[in-house]
Amino acid sequence: MAPMRARTSGRDAPLLRQLERFSGQTVLVLGDLVGDQYLFGKPARISREAPVLILRYLSEELRMGGAANACHNLHGLGARVLPLGVVGADVAGEGIRRFFENLGVSTEGLVTIADRPTPVKTRIMAGGYRATRQQVVRIDREPAGGPPEVVEERLLEQLRVWGPKTDAIVLSDYGYGTITDRLLDAVRSLGARGTLVTADSRYDLLRFGAVTAATPNEPEVEQLLGVTLDGDKAVEQAGWQLLDRLGSRLLLVTRGSRGLALFERGAEATFIPIYGSDEIADVTGAGDTVISTFTMALASGATPVAAARLANYAGGLVVMKQGTAALSLGELAEAVGRDAEGGGADGQGAGR
Repeated sequence: MAPMRARTSGRDAPLLRQLERFSGQTVLVLGDLVGDQYLFGKPARISREAPVLILRYLSEELRMGGAANACHNLHGLGARVLPLGVVGADVAGEGIRRFFENLGVSTEGLVTIADRPTPVKTRIMAGGYRATRQQVVRIDREPAGGPPEVVEERLLEQLRVWGPKTDAIVLSDYGYGTITDRLLDAVRSLGARGTLVTADSRYDLLRFGAVTAATPNEPEVEQLLGVTLDGDKAVEQAGWQLLDRLGSRLLLVTRGSRGLALFERGAEATFIPIYGSDEIADVTGAGDTVISTFTMALASGATPVAAARLANYAGGLVVMKQGTAALSLGELAEAVGRDAEGGGADGQGAGR
């Protein structure tokens, strides 16, 4: 089946009307809540103790990572977000809880585990006050194993309360065990009754079969299928194969500087070049932005191709931001509006 090449033109104007339907959607996010900690320092000198760079401390910041970043993006896009997951009784866990409270997002679905740390990825960033800051090293603090059974039961109870009231469920799996088999079965039951379910799994996507849509990136597809994706033809073959193995309706493959590839049962493959510049600043958390936008668009009634194009705009915008970042509905509407008016004249529109 030959790839279909979408073209950018004034026809993108209907996408703006689609964005107007985003507000009011209720989206539950089940998954691994992660704290992305950034420590900023200015290069000072080389240490006399070892051949290493000494940084003069400037500041630090806790941003939302993993499922928490998906929640942040969904909130920015106008959703009523319902986070469901676990945090530790630590600084990062309290930071995530406080961040959601400040946004006006419910924390009723956050379960605190006293003896299990919140996953934290600490990035040491070096650069002057005006210079671009570069990541020097990353330190990961990770919990061992999933939540205990009593916590799983609390999450199940909350899922039973919230699930029937949601327009969509996002599964955000970063390998920390929050989405247990029982929780996944309960989500699948909701999906069988008509709830839209999308999944993003860093290491074990095949476990999330039979959801509505999955959003892996190219390296994840390569690892899952044991193939090398060296061009559109290879991506297309792998996409159909993975879609078949998952038993899902949709598969959206993120391709970095090459945009997105959409696979839909009963339709042709759609390849969408990246929006904006291919000089990417930072891909950290971009997958969270893509699945959030794709989910919001599908939940608000967009066709899969329209949803993929909106996700492509969103991904192209967020990778131009430094560090883990979220997108607002206003930013997305502005980008779509520019393309609708200009007909994609820069040659880097959402699709061509």
